[in-house]
Amino acid sequence: MCNSDWYLHLLQVSSFVIPTWLQRAAQRVLHRLFHTRSCLFVVLHLALQVAVYGEYTWEVFGYCQQLEFSIHYLLLPYLLLAVNMGFFILCSVTNPGTITQSNQESFLKAYVYDGVMFQKSTRCPTCNVEKPARSKHCSVCNNCVHRFDHHCVWVNNCIGAFNIRYFLVYLFTLTAMAANLAIITAAFLTKVVLLSNMMLGSYIDDQGQEHAVEILFLIQHLFLTFPRIVFMLGFVIVLSLVLGAYCCFTLYLVLTNQTSNEWYKSRRYECSCCKALQPHDRHIVYRNVYSQGVWVNLKEIFKPPTSSEKKKKT
Repeated sequence: MCNSDWYLHLLQVSSFVIPTWLQRAAQRVLHRLFHTRSCLFVVLHLALQVAVYGEYTWEVFGYCQQLEFSIHYLLLPYLLLAVNMGFFILCSVTNPGTITQSNQESFLKAYVYDGVMFQKSTRCPTCNVEKPARSKHCSVCNNCVHRFDHHCVWVNNCIGAFNIRYFLVYLFTLTAMAANLAIITAAFLTKVVLLSNMMLGSYIDDQGQEHAVEILFLIQHLFLTFPRIVFMLGFVIVLSLVLGAYCCFTLYLVLTNQTSNEWYKSRRYECSCCKALQPHDRHIVYRNVYSQGVWVNLKEIFKPPTSSEKKKKT
């Protein structure tokens, strides 16, 4: 079953449960959040960073200094934050590769058309330009973007040919920040437990029975003693795992010279119900014609092509 079928079934089921007025209100909110340019997620992004770094600076940093942690070790998150914010700004303000009538000719020569995902002489009805291979019209920004990857609400900008390199550094430093904060915080709590010899102790439950200290009791005790620190640790651990998984996926796309948009579209050709819709005399097989080896693929991220002379059809 295709993703669109699941979505339609979900809408049909929800229509019997959720009142119509509530469905319309939810659709308006979702459209406002994800289909129009808004600084809401940028503000949320910055607010979360302020909250996490505020807690780290206010409590964890001071406690770790008292426990004689290396100052260079404790300052590393601030260095990562500075680099991350720099590339966040670059990613937000850099033109991702907006296609206009004045520059469309140079973009048309950048990539060959694969004949499956990207067809020659296709025009964008909104921008009134011929769509180059690997481009896509972003409904949020209302522009066609060269080598379109996705629209990122966290930076309030499209990710395309000319800011993908900044996005990659932003993403990797954000992941490193979360992991680094998690490691330092976990090391602090571990040292507190070891210095207190808490694991060698015991406690008495509500029935008056004595028990050796267990992991669950230890977590509860730490949460009662350092509630904000434990909550922050849980948040950055989850964030590290999610961002780490996304980093791996993004790295895979980079090494194989695919965009998120192309990867998603390529799944359609592997969908059994989609294959059934194709005429029997037209068997379409998608092949990534843009990958030219790991080194060339990496080089293309940092120096995107704008001329067909630099691209060769594989």
